[in-house]
Amino acid sequence: MYALAASVAVNPEGTLPRLSQDQVWHGLVMKAENAVPFVPGMESCVVIERYDDGFLREVVLRGDRFRERITLTAPVQVHFLRVGTTDHAGWVANVISESASGLLLTFTFNTNFPGVAPGSPEEATAGAAMRTSYMGAVAATLAMVRRLAGEGKL
Repeated sequence: MYALAASVAVNPEGTLPRLSQDQVWHGLVMKAENAVPFVPGMESCVVIERYDDGFLREVVLRGDRFRERITLTAPVQVHFLRVGTTDHAGWVANVISESASGLLLTFTFNTNFPGVAPGSPEEATAGAAMRTSYMGAVAATLAMVRRLAGEGKL
């Protein structure tokens, strides 16, 4: 399994509107329920079943279809666990936290790359591509949350 974690400032200098933790939380829940407007390459996202602490969704991302069990830990974490697959096994966590420099959004992912040997140069290349993809998704998510907040929808 390949693992990566990164944190980004929610409100970097000069960025408006400034987002509150509550706005980021509601934006992450909206993204979990329908990621299409938030994640580049997300073609479809349908909630299949709801639970007390989250839901099961089916997504199509860049042509790959899989299911994820979403667990919501309000108001700080959204956890995505891929289920029913070995090709796309893994999990992703989005965590909102406060730091000395302000509000942070940390994402952690742990995944496998089918047909790629752990520790190999191919895994490093796949990991770098995944990092770029996830950083893009985090930036797009914060941009959408900021847009929704600016429109008074959060």
